[in-house]
Amino acid sequence: MLTTILFDLDGTLMNTLDDLHESVSYALREAGGLPPNTKEDTRRFLGNGVRRLVWQSVERACPDADEALKERVLDAFRAHYVVHSMDRTAPYEGIPALLRECKRRGLFTAIVSNKLAPAVKDLHKAFFADCIDVAIGETPTVKRKPAPDMVNEAIRQLSLLHGREIRKSECVYVGDSEVDLLTAQNAGLACIAVSWGFRDKGWLEQCGAQVIADSPNALSERLFSEAV
Repeated sequence: MLTTILFDLDGTLMNTLDDLHESVSYALREAGGLPPNTKEDTRRFLGNGVRRLVWQSVERACPDADEALKERVLDAFRAHYVVHSMDRTAPYEGIPALLRECKRRGLFTAIVSNKLAPAVKDLHKAFFADCIDVAIGETPTVKRKPAPDMVNEAIRQLSLLHGREIRKSECVYVGDSEVDLLTAQNAGLACIAVSWGFRDKGWLEQCGAQVIADSPNALSERLFSEAV
């Protein structure tokens, strides 16, 4: 029986593409003297954390780039994004209603994101503080997805918060990318993929997604049919 939902953030709960793309473009230009990505490049590179996003972006613009250049661009990205992570970012239509219904039904919820932890905390506070219990972002001490560590940490914090051990058999992981599919598999959780984010339905099917929701309404129907 479902009691706990772990959500990816970028491309699942929130459309963060514009702000991420702007920060990558700024960092490439200001720290590297490099041309910007296209927005589709940024979309394609998302899902494996900001280091992978920035390094792939630098390599696209300058295949011979050394590690020092990549690190300078990464530092510039981090400084810019922490300030500008909410300029145009917003929840997808239908997500706030879904989360309010999760809360009403007494479901436990968490964000598990490869986004930098300060940005995750800021977005959680600004948009989801009243309806999502826990928010986990990238830190030096917890391995990022697709390792299961972030998922395990979220379940640990939820268990402490709600005063009982939450079993993985009562959890589901919801995400929009191949990284999320692997994360759920590595953590031993059921998974629902969503096709409105940074990967389309055909790609998710190629990556082995067994259950795909094409809209927040479809996700709601799937979740609440299995919930307590």
